[in-house]
Amino acid sequence: MISTPEQQAVDAAIASRRSIRAFLPTPVALEDVAAILDVARRAPSGTNTQPWKVYVLTGAARDGLCDAVTAAYLDPDQNAQHKEEYAYYPREWKSPFIDRRRKVGWDLYALLGLTRENKEGMAAQHARNFRFFDAPVGLIFTIDRIMEQGSWLDYGMFLQNIMVAARGRGLDTCPQAAWTQFHRIIAERLALPDNEMVVCGMALGVADPSRVENGLVTEREPLDGFVKFLEA
Repeated sequence: MISTPEQQAVDAAIASRRSIRAFLPTPVALEDVAAILDVARRAPSGTNTQPWKVYVLTGAARDGLCDAVTAAYLDPDQNAQHKEEYAYYPREWKSPFIDRRRKVGWDLYALLGLTRENKEGMAAQHARNFRFFDAPVGLIFTIDRIMEQGSWLDYGMFLQNIMVAARGRGLDTCPQAAWTQFHRIIAERLALPDNEMVVCGMALGVADPSRVENGLVTEREPLDGFVKFLEA
């Protein structure tokens, strides 16, 4: 099959998407953010329910949320008072999932020169989540509490659309489940209605090519590890 320019552009956007953990201060125009979200809303959803809601944070609004959540994370007493509302990860880990999780974690820490014994350094790196890794745009995603598991699948397709559309515009992202621990602070700062539940956050901006952590390329299972072709 001969690939077309359209196919090449889409494939390149998908293949080049990575979780970026250090951004340049380069501003991102709100018109570009709006364009990304506008195309992303074409994501499929069961019976067109469109379960997503997005809060775009820049400037003082972004900084205020970052300051509040970072302070809570770094204070052991405050940190202990904040728990996730939903289980993102399995309650009981098993292979191969735990192996992949450990590998990506230690691969990242190795790039940063962090060892297992450097708990303070690892905590500081995790705290960078709550500054959107210095990206100028932070996104917080919520869903109505009445929506069930299928709508969360739909939400994932919406999030992927955002990340791919960003790459098509030369921008980068980092989807962040870390924000969910501090949903009460987010709800207060963003004045969320009681029916809205925090799904995740996302950093959006221009990747800093000088930072070693952005050199991390995660491994993917080959096709024969997860695909079965069935023929009659």
